[in-house]
Amino acid sequence: MSQPSLLASPIEYIKGVGPLRADMLKKELNLYTFGDLLNHFPHRHIDKTQVTPIAKITPEQDFVQVRGVLQSIDIIGEKRSKRMVTQLRDETGQLELAWFQGINWVQKNIQEGQAYLVFGRLSFFNGKAQIVHPEIEPYVAQASSQKSLLEPVYPSTEKLKSRGLNGKQLGKLTQVLFQQISVRDLPENLPDYLLKDKLGRWEAYRQIHFPSAPEMYKKALSRLVFEELFIAQVRLNLIKIDRHKNSRGHKFEKVGRYFNTFYNQYLPFELTGAQKRVIKEVRQDTAKGFQMNRLLQGDVGSGKTMIALLAMLIAADNGFQSCIMAPTEILAQQHFANLTALLKEMPVEVALLTGSTKTAERKRILQGLLDDTIHFVVGTHAIIEEVVQFKNLGLAVIDEQHRFGVAQRAQLWKKNAVPPHVLVMTATPIPRTLAMTAFGDLDYSVMDELPPGRQPIKTVHRYETSRASVMDFVKTEISKGRQAYYVYPLIEESEKLSYEDLMQGYEQVKSFFPEPKYKISMVHGKQKNIEKQTNMNRFVSGDTQILVGTTVIEVGVNVPNASVMVIESAEKFGLSQLHQLRGRVGRGSEQSYCILLSSVKASREAKDRLKIMCSTNDGFVIAEKDLEIRGPGDIDGTRQSGALNFKLANIINDRQTLMEAKELAFELCEKDPQLSSPENAPIRHYLQSQKAKIGWGKIA
Repeated sequence: MSQPSLLASPIEYIKGVGPLRADMLKKELNLYTFGDLLNHFPHRHIDKTQVTPIAKITPEQDFVQVRGVLQSIDIIGEKRSKRMVTQLRDETGQLELAWFQGINWVQKNIQEGQAYLVFGRLSFFNGKAQIVHPEIEPYVAQASSQKSLLEPVYPSTEKLKSRGLNGKQLGKLTQVLFQQISVRDLPENLPDYLLKDKLGRWEAYRQIHFPSAPEMYKKALSRLVFEELFIAQVRLNLIKIDRHKNSRGHKFEKVGRYFNTFYNQYLPFELTGAQKRVIKEVRQDTAKGFQMNRLLQGDVGSGKTMIALLAMLIAADNGFQSCIMAPTEILAQQHFANLTALLKEMPVEVALLTGSTKTAERKRILQGLLDDTIHFVVGTHAIIEEVVQFKNLGLAVIDEQHRFGVAQRAQLWKKNAVPPHVLVMTATPIPRTLAMTAFGDLDYSVMDELPPGRQPIKTVHRYETSRASVMDFVKTEISKGRQAYYVYPLIEESEKLSYEDLMQGYEQVKSFFPEPKYKISMVHGKQKNIEKQTNMNRFVSGDTQILVGTTVIEVGVNVPNASVMVIESAEKFGLSQLHQLRGRVGRGSEQSYCILLSSVKASREAKDRLKIMCSTNDGFVIAEKDLEIRGPGDIDGTRQSGALNFKLANIINDRQTLMEAKELAFELCEKDPQLSSPENAPIRHYLQSQKAKIGWGKIA
């Protein structure tokens, strides 16, 4: 029997750690075991041989390493505003070093007149170069044979630094760790055929911490990034294979009368190529006898609702009921109105069930679902209440899924002994790289074409100084019989401020569009649902020409007659939110416009965002840019599945490696879904060891 790896040992057993330091490492950096420290990677390496003369420092440099003698140590200010300032002098000039925290500890460990090696991020104060919170150590002349000494610097915290555990001390502990473990503790976890031009695992770990040369560091990084991405993709593929094999689902064996009658006689427009492809994928999924779990991602206005309807008609042909669950009453009412209009000539019963449904109607719907006289029900989370029982639910469509919790969605599965097929729809474009990692266990369809007759929305950026001409343009559109939206930002930290901004904006719009010639509705989060609903409905029916609101209108308002979207303080919105808002116009055949109004003082990043919005209508391009700007952790709707908690890999910078890992993982799982072949034993053992791992130290 193989001996357990030392990597599971508690961190206090590393020489030089002990109980007190261990406690801090757990609290501050979540380092509980030898393995945790091994996977706490350096964020940079310092080449100890590269020293810049102080006179040669330039503002273009980010980090700098200098060597010199400390001239003076001064404590300035008191208590909270206290800081320590020293001067470091070499043969060419002098440089200021400053500390605002951990002053007592630093003061005890440095001396005037001593030579030090100093490393840190450059900043300039009053035109003079300085380093704040530098890494500082006594200078010891290196032996001339050491041409390149790459020393790791690890992420630390202010608390740890004040207790003598800065980035360099952590490096010393990692050195001790490598003396305590061996190759046996880091067995290979990738099949041999994937390692032809890659470092072995033990060597990769040694070189990423303590590289013998810069090119060895690159090789180590490349190997470990590939490993992270490849294993994540294998895991996702195995989950998907297991679901396809073990999750029983209803078998929709035929396409019959309901589908064919609608498709041949009542389909209002020719389907796009993307719509045809997706309905084919849905058809294949539902015919297999396993539960379908498909994510349908389509840009705003790409015709996702039509896919939902065609899938529901296939369910009806096979004797099953369907439901659509929407996040808001407005959206549910809209889906209901659309379906009712499309199916008015068909013998299909559609019902609407929301919190506002009257008691008598509610009773009728509940009975109709039980005795199968209602084929389709559209609603909000009212559908998942226990009293709502179906005779035979076969398909659940969930719109804008990230607005429902996992537990809420799971309530739908219990509505039938065999769980219904699931079609999740979202108009929030998810970048392809993110979808491959966060949603890789779902089957995934993309609709990237707009229905015929839609014109691209013209988007322009204007400064607040041009407000009068923007208002004149809106008046021209209204005179043609069109409608307009005015959207104001919602400041999450301050509901009061947002409300004041909105009310000021409302008054401003009213002054440009006086009653009775113009009629204006307003919606915001402080209104009661009934008031919000009434104001929204007045705009939808054309009773008012302008709708002023916060981002309440971001999802689901469909007014084909609205041709202008004015977004106030556009610099305060993120890219994906701007794109969602823009999608509220351009829903008819007329040319539509989106006007981004911003302050002249908007930051450079904000102006770049607005430039991207003006340059493309493609939600997928925008989503990729959004991912680059904000990073994967901040994108709405990403699942907290651990798929994105990579230590080294970055799905933006390592896109090429991700594509390679995805392809190779797919091939491996297709050929050997059990990972039973001898060549795949390393990855099988590794996944089993990860599964069995329990972090005892983390159990309170």
